[in-house]
Amino acid sequence: MLAKIKKVKFEPDAVNDKPHYKVLLECSKGNHLFIHFDYTPTRKKFIPLLFEFRGENKGARLDWYTKRVENMTVDHFLETIAEKVNKKYNYKLN
Repeated sequence: MLAKIKKVKFEPDAVNDKPHYKVLLECSKGNHLFIHFDYTPTRKKFIPLLFEFRGENKGARLDWYTKRVENMTVDHFLETIAEKVNKKYNYKLN
């Protein structure tokens, strides 16, 4: 992963096992990337809810960034971020 995590807001949901992640990343050339995503237990995957690049709202369309810049799928990108955040907060998904 090329982007570096700068700030994290992590909201675990112990009842539904559906944690929310709000992450600010610093990309190459000093650009900032904000992603709000959560884990969906029924699908067993992370889903982007909001994505902003350079302060511009891109909705949930994260795929253009992950393919062009990070050279990975959205699923892999979000899993990588979530693993780092979960480790920091000592949180385990069921």
